[in-house]
Amino acid sequence: MSNLYRYGFPVSAPLSLAVLWISFCVPALAAPANPILVELFTSEGCSDCPPADALLKALDSAQPIPGAQLIVLEEHVDYWDDGGWRDPFSSHALTLRQSEYVDRLHVRNGPYTPQMVVDGSEVFVGSDRPQAGRAFAKEVSVPKISVQISPVHVEGANALAHIEIGAAPSKGEVFVAIALDHAQSQVLRGENGGRQLEHVAVVERLTSVGKVKKDEPFSKDVAIKMEHPEKDYRVIAFVQQADDGKILGAAAAHAK
Repeated sequence: MSNLYRYGFPVSAPLSLAVLWISFCVPALAAPANPILVELFTSEGCSDCPPADALLKALDSAQPIPGAQLIVLEEHVDYWDDGGWRDPFSSHALTLRQSEYVDRLHVRNGPYTPQMVVDGSEVFVGSDRPQAGRAFAKEVSVPKISVQISPVHVEGANALAHIEIGAAPSKGEVFVAIALDHAQSQVLRGENGGRQLEHVAVVERLTSVGKVKKDEPFSKDVAIKMEHPEKDYRVIAFVQQADDGKILGAAAAHAK
């Protein structure tokens, strides 16, 4: 079988993956898309990161996985900031989140960029398209609990929303992220000096808003501050299992 590519993903062997990548071109019966949370730990100071950023952007816009809604988060770490260029989107809180994944998932070579985490359980180099395909194929059939975000309203510098979560099979923590819909940056120094970089779903703030109990629903009104309320934002809510960090459910909405 010849080796075909669709959005950069191999669709040759094994056959099951070929069917997966090709089938999104074929009309199918409408069904609720299963959310898959895709977190990319990246930095504008790292020359290996732009290809991973581009992959995340392609996944977000193309949504190439049948039966799945890829909910993407671009999370900029700060440990590259002393390499000649301070990433304007970097956050130490996101560096700590990546370190938690490294410990939880027993990543031998520690935190690195670009690093992609799929549904809190699959970790690999963020620009590795074949590995991303395998991770999505594994997660697309995993059942998720219902997470709903009411229409988001903007009042001043705050995005206001109501979060409704169905009964969970185990204890978990509820997170809400506010993310710039799109962003651009002209890098002046460092490994990417002279390049204009494009980003999608850039996390500005990630906040824990409560905990879910086993077999009980969760409901809460949230207000999240936006640093640049004149720009377009996304609100992403997800539930992360307490023990192993598995994503139990997720949803995304645009702030209007």
